[in-house]
Amino acid sequence: MDTRAFDPVMIFTVMPDLLEYLDVTLLVGAGSIIGGSLLGMLLAWAKIGGTRGLRWLAQGYTYVMRCTPSIVLLFIVFYGLPQLMDALFSYNINQMNRAVFAILTFVLLFGAYISEVFRSAYLAVPQGQYEAAVSIGIPPIKAFFLVMLPQAAVVALPNFANSTINLLKEGALAYTIGLIDMIGQGNLIIAQNFGAYGIEVYTACMLIYWGMTLLLERVFDWLEARLDKGQTLAIRSKDATGKEKNGWKEWLKGGEAHGIGL
Repeated sequence: MDTRAFDPVMIFTVMPDLLEYLDVTLLVGAGSIIGGSLLGMLLAWAKIGGTRGLRWLAQGYTYVMRCTPSIVLLFIVFYGLPQLMDALFSYNINQMNRAVFAILTFVLLFGAYISEVFRSAYLAVPQGQYEAAVSIGIPPIKAFFLVMLPQAAVVALPNFANSTINLLKEGALAYTIGLIDMIGQGNLIIAQNFGAYGIEVYTACMLIYWGMTLLLERVFDWLEARLDKGQTLAIRSKDATGKEKNGWKEWLKGGEAHGIGL
């Protein structure tokens, strides 16, 4: 069987058509991240400070979601939720925009994953700081937002960035329920060409996702530098000449001088 030769020019030819639907991809990603972060905060609060019943529910929910493949949950939400709504409330949601089902699915998944990130980040901050803030008269809510939350945000940010990037790529599965996003448009282009240019179209999609990932990495690196101030994740000091020295290297040298080796 004859096959069509690979055409590199086609990669850049289809990019404008794909970019027309980038807003749908970003909408699904942004909606899932915002909703999932709010859900993750609630789950983290239930795991840390809730009652025993809430802790069990939050842990059980996280376990189930983390063990469920994203595409399976997407099909359950897309096909099962309309039937559930019709059975309970006699309300038909089949005509609802498919993006809503995709966002709901990834909110449920992202909330479970990110709740563990938030929980571990909060527990990584010494609780004595919160107690000290409350002991000098700062209200508990202000102590949380002014003392604990900024430090927990620095700890959580790298894992939050990884989860966000993974979610953005997971959102490509939304085309399987008929959502015309960037990947969905790519499949339409391939179908219009009778199955040709598949490699070129998917390569174009890969390059666009690569560009978005690099941009997100830069944004999160900037946020981490702004929040961290170079004191929590990378201790630095200056010598008499004004040159920066890595604090951990100086600490290691000092340890070796006192007979402490690795």
